[in-house]
Amino acid sequence: MISISNLSIHFSGTYLFNDISFIINRRDRIGLVGRNGAGKTTLLKIITGIMDPEKGSVAKPSGTTIGYLPQEKVISSNKSVFDETLTAFDETIKLESKINKLNNEIATRTDYESDSYIKLIARLNDANERYKIIGGATKEADTEKVLIGLGFTYENFHTPLQELSGGWQMRIELAKIILQKPDVLLLDEPTNHLDIESIQWLEEFLINYPGAVILVSHDRALLDKVTKRTIEISQAKIYDYKVSYSDYVLQREEGIELQQATYNNQQRQIASTERFIERFRYKNTKSKQVQSRIKMLDKLDKVEVDSIDTSAIHFSFPPSPHCGKVVLEAKDIEKSYGDNLVLKDVNFAVIKKESIAFVGKNGEGKTTLSRIIVGDLEYEGESKLGHNVKIGYYAQDQAQLLDPNKTVFQTIDDVAVGEIRTKVRTILGSFLFSDDTIEKKVKVLSGGEKSRLALAQLLLTPVNLLILDEPTNHLDMQSKDILKNALLKYDGAMIIVSHDRDFLQGLTNRVFEFKNRNISQYIGDIYDFLESRKLRTLKQLEKKKRETKRKTERSASDNKLQFERKKRYEKERRKLNNQIKKSEIEISRLEDEKTKIDDLLSNPEKYDDDLRSDEVYRKYEELKNEIETEMNNWEKLSTKLEELDNEFKSNQ
Repeated sequence: MISISNLSIHFSGTYLFNDISFIINRRDRIGLVGRNGAGKTTLLKIITGIMDPEKGSVAKPSGTTIGYLPQEKVISSNKSVFDETLTAFDETIKLESKINKLNNEIATRTDYESDSYIKLIARLNDANERYKIIGGATKEADTEKVLIGLGFTYENFHTPLQELSGGWQMRIELAKIILQKPDVLLLDEPTNHLDIESIQWLEEFLINYPGAVILVSHDRALLDKVTKRTIEISQAKIYDYKVSYSDYVLQREEGIELQQATYNNQQRQIASTERFIERFRYKNTKSKQVQSRIKMLDKLDKVEVDSIDTSAIHFSFPPSPHCGKVVLEAKDIEKSYGDNLVLKDVNFAVIKKESIAFVGKNGEGKTTLSRIIVGDLEYEGESKLGHNVKIGYYAQDQAQLLDPNKTVFQTIDDVAVGEIRTKVRTILGSFLFSDDTIEKKVKVLSGGEKSRLALAQLLLTPVNLLILDEPTNHLDMQSKDILKNALLKYDGAMIIVSHDRDFLQGLTNRVFEFKNRNISQYIGDIYDFLESRKLRTLKQLEKKKRETKRKTERSASDNKLQFERKKRYEKERRKLNNQIKKSEIEISRLEDEKTKIDDLLSNPEKYDDDLRSDEVYRKYEELKNEIETEMNNWEKLSTKLEELDNEFKSNQ
């Protein structure tokens, strides 16, 4: 379907990939993996056409459509959630206008046998067929279904886009791409802003999607459930396996072990042959054997072992400063955004060295409470830090807050103070920023590189309360595991906002569930929490799914009924309009004939011979009767049209 041939591109003298080739087939489910900065996003941009490679080509059939969801996007729109999502149907909206225009033109035509009229009908049929294929008749119902699946509620449909967080705005971008139904979906970390339920919905959608999917994600479960093929970018090469991610990891390791064993055997064979050549090189009796072995070595196809990029971030948080036993105490916290009450009567305390997970659906107040604790938001109630408490905060959009025009080194050096300034290069090195890359501008970094740089800032000042809001977004899998190990060794208190169950497992000893503007507290880690509320959650989820399904089906049914009613109305109206126009033409024709006879009767001397015939008078009477009949018919048709319009308006 799409052929990628001999692509090469490099930055700062280093190849991201060099002379790579592969094919994307019509129903492929590809997991695109590799370390942060390996070139995954760059490759997606080249396939999309946003970037051009330095060498090679991307060939795709004419008319192939591609939907691309980037990791980050600046969105500016004054529309509501529902109206903005409906912009995905640009082609549908244009077709609706075209169909209405063609219908209006057909309604005014009477040359039913002409070639132009037949061509007009053909154009209308083609437009209606295309409209049907792209789902124009069900666009509202489809939009509702996708928005509900991605976590929106019917109440948010009319919320202005500008009032939503960046994460929710990215969900709308994802919804628009899904609704456009492109031939190829390119999704770059689509789960970064999704909660667990929305991720599960997206999984099912991608599994059943009729086109090809290329998925960049650090979510192992999502990759294993959706993808059937894995392409890794590593050290400027690609490795293509026809299996899901976990199977790929095993096969890759087994393949390299086999390569290594084959390489070792070949090296022993080469060493043995070289010893023979060296020993008997100058003996005439062995000259034929020596020459034979020399030729054999020259022709030998040398085995090469694929190298695995074993570089990884390595760091540990500095020891936390001494502080009081109670690190944080919150009393009667309340927060509203206008009329939207997010938190009410929230009370809790954080004890020294305690680890807490904030979980719950997006929009329930996790980030809001984190920002209240940090001091970024005004609120009602009391949030009091303990003695000598110093906070280290990693915001959900921390990477976006970096100055894009600063270099990597400047970003850290400008914040570092005291002795830590002498360790800036060491800190950057531990986050995989080499001497070459520390002079890169922030704006050219990948999403993962920006996240690593933002995490590096946390090491500049010792703190005893870490607040991390979705810290694993944009991190590759190995970096995520290393961050978790560093947090396990951290000796201060921490609050972690995350939807990643694997990351949270064993990391926290208390869970705060955000729901209905308040929090419920559970002792244990994330799986203790899930187990403690498993039955209740399952019942609630099933109940919600049934209610959502009924609402969606009812809405879809109502929309379908409304569309069918409108379709029947427009069909009947066109029919009546045509009949009225035909009646008017007939009346005009009859009156013209009557006018001619009137003229004949009013000038008897001029038409004396014609008037002697009784046929003229009989024709005259017939015309009068026909005109009266046609006038009655016209009146009845006009009354029907008026009644039809009134009935349709009353049902709207």
